[in-house]
Amino acid sequence: MLNFNSILDAGDWENGEINAVVEIPTGSNHKIEWNHDNYCFLLDRIEPVTFAKPCNYGFIPQTLDEDGDELDVLVITDQPINTGIVVSGRILGVMKFVDAGEVDSKIIAVPVDDRNNGDLYQKLEDLPEQLIKQIRFHFSHYKDLKSPGTTIVEDFEGYESAQNVIQEAIERYKECQKNK
Repeated sequence: MLNFNSILDAGDWENGEINAVVEIPTGSNHKIEWNHDNYCFLLDRIEPVTFAKPCNYGFIPQTLDEDGDELDVLVITDQPINTGIVVSGRILGVMKFVDAGEVDSKIIAVPVDDRNNGDLYQKLEDLPEQLIKQIRFHFSHYKDLKSPGTTIVEDFEGYESAQNVIQEAIERYKECQKNK
């Protein structure tokens, strides 16, 4: 079994690149999560099809967000990426997000080498406005059937803000490892 936090780090984030482990492919309504204890992906639940992910969803190894999990990442691609695939991603920005009162930021990235679109996306502002609207809508409403009003998309911020969030998550992870 793989332990992504032992074999990978966050990547060369200081130069704009991260390692991202995909948990949920674009278009999936399966809530798949990395299980730290068993080093495997587990199906947590099946969401209604209307709440399928608008982009690939995963995490950055050796990070810890304020919610106690690895820092989430949204990887933008034209096609879904399978669960368990590691992507070398270019940091574009961050979606500031609160879930049930806990800060749960989402880094927004694209593959470093996307020859399909000619590496079109270099910064957050390059993403289609419609995609940003879909991401905002999804994360604002995906828990509405069970816990309405518990998720809040606060804002989308650019590269520098994303780097600050990543740095804080790496420091939090290192501190947690020291205390084990």
